[in-house]
Amino acid sequence: MITPEAQEAACRYQVYFRPAMDGGDQPYVGDAMPFYENGVYYIYYLKDRGDSRNHSVYLAATTDFVSYTEYDDAVLESTPGAQDDWIGTGSVVNVEGKYYLFYTGHTDGPMEYKEKIMAAVGDSPLAFTKLPDWELIPPDELGQKRDFRDPQAYYDPETGTIDLTVTAAQGGVARILKFTLSADLQNAVYDGIIFTDPTGDFWNLECSDTFRIGDTWYITYSGQDDTLWFASSKTPYGPYGEAKRLEGKLFYAAKHVENSENAYMVGWARRSSTMSSAMGVTGWAGNLVVQKIVQKESGDLVLAPVDAAVDNFTTRRTLAFQGSHVFLEAGKDYAYTDAFTCYESFLLSGEFRYNGQGPFGLSFDFNGNSEQNKFISIAPAENKLRLWFNEGTTLIAETPVDLRPGETYPFTYIQEGSVGIFYIDGQASLTVRLYGVSGKPIQLFAKNNSVLFASLRQYTRS
Repeated sequence: MITPEAQEAACRYQVYFRPAMDGGDQPYVGDAMPFYENGVYYIYYLKDRGDSRNHSVYLAATTDFVSYTEYDDAVLESTPGAQDDWIGTGSVVNVEGKYYLFYTGHTDGPMEYKEKIMAAVGDSPLAFTKLPDWELIPPDELGQKRDFRDPQAYYDPETGTIDLTVTAAQGGVARILKFTLSADLQNAVYDGIIFTDPTGDFWNLECSDTFRIGDTWYITYSGQDDTLWFASSKTPYGPYGEAKRLEGKLFYAAKHVENSENAYMVGWARRSSTMSSAMGVTGWAGNLVVQKIVQKESGDLVLAPVDAAVDNFTTRRTLAFQGSHVFLEAGKDYAYTDAFTCYESFLLSGEFRYNGQGPFGLSFDFNGNSEQNKFISIAPAENKLRLWFNEGTTLIAETPVDLRPGETYPFTYIQEGSVGIFYIDGQASLTVRLYGVSGKPIQLFAKNNSVLFASLRQYTRS
């Protein structure tokens, strides 16, 4: 039997970009720093492993989030023994034809500050030179010199200034700060705290971003070791309303990028360093994942598939049953029925309607033992969309969803290699990591519920 590790090594990732092998080592995408200009999305990222020293910044570019051009050389390298001995997340901004890359300089050395904001400059988005005499340090009122990172820059042509948000901590509570910089970086004014973690649970709000859709402004961030969150405001930098989770734990450190028509969240899909395990998915860095941002009538955000990714799957496949509908009537034991085949890359579409409160969804064969099946599960009783391992006994990730019995909900699922995203259209999305399932059956399942799955289809690439 082919091992999960061998399946993963052989996968030809396209939609969910993964850097090319470096010798015998597989690198991964860490925190993404997306930048858009003239039809091209420049995805800078902290490269983990391979030829990257201490998370140096590398670049992949795309016009459609389906095909990527990978640049072999580092855009920005960490400096041994210096303030930026490790590089942390940042952002790129175009200021009247001059490109600034703001980033986090992190050191474990004897320096006074563990983290500072640093910068590099370039005449194009492809090459940058560090500015050795420029830095931004935590304001004294924070009372700490350790946590000060993830600069996100926005140029305002009307004022000729750069708004810069930074995540930090004050009194052990995670905050997001704002600075105003002159276009030549010669002046920096601290404007204060614009957001405080409302839960009190996180010591860091990673990779924050601010953007506008229509008349509403949003702030997004990843709670440390948690999930992607958002909050909204009627003004650019708050005050903000209720903060809400947007995805599950496996879609992390996402930032927004937009063109004239659509906005997207660009993050990474968490991985496991032990692919044969059915116990967890906790590794740092993984595959690049991009999802389209959709604004609901309520003003809340939800994620949807990228259009070009959906259009990439055009060959319709025969299902494991006749027709396109399946009805599952299940009691206290799981009921299964064969439905699809887990190709290396595929898309599923359909809709569901249920009447009970028990879980239902997709079941993936891991090793021929149903007790170790991996579930993408819809749980009406808990209002959750979940990824379970070991036949529903090991919870890996979840996201909230508000569904009603008797109503019909369309869904889309896209999987490439071990990375998948399940969408309940207009309601929720959940990124999953499923090692060891390629080439095996996918079943529909239910427990303590009556579920009609309808209009089921499966597609692969031509």
